[in-house]
Amino acid sequence: MVEKKNSSVIQAIKFALFSASAGLIQAGTFTLLNEVVIKLSFFQNLMAEHPGFARVMENEYGPMYLTALTLSVLWNFTFNRKFTFKSASNVPIAMLKVLAFYAVFTPISTILGNHFTAVGVNEYIVLGTTMACNLITEFLYDKFVVFRDALDK
Repeated sequence: MVEKKNSSVIQAIKFALFSASAGLIQAGTFTLLNEVVIKLSFFQNLMAEHPGFARVMENEYGPMYLTALTLSVLWNFTFNRKFTFKSASNVPIAMLKVLAFYAVFTPISTILGNHFTAVGVNEYIVLGTTMACNLITEFLYDKFVVFRDALDK
């Protein structure tokens, strides 16, 4: 029993470390988009010329968050599957399960992020809060749903 508890603690630590690296990717991508790319005249021209693009970018948080989240998820899944949960069994099924998690998490976090940034909450505070929620809920989901039957296999 003690060995299993230690294994869970080690998994949580590994997950947190890999998630921190994914968080750096997410925060870095978000910052790059927020501070540099979206302010480039190219995007400003696209918004002026294409009403559809302008509607998507109306509240800039959503598209920047989605891009950053996607890169972070790909990184995090790859390393946590291999090194934290040590699962080599049926990668496509595991990816579909993670996709199911993000099919729920992403719309909720994007809508809430758009709402809170629209009412004046700093976008980096919103991003940090969202990332913390993601860390906790995804660890539990991965451990007890995605890799439950495939740990260390």
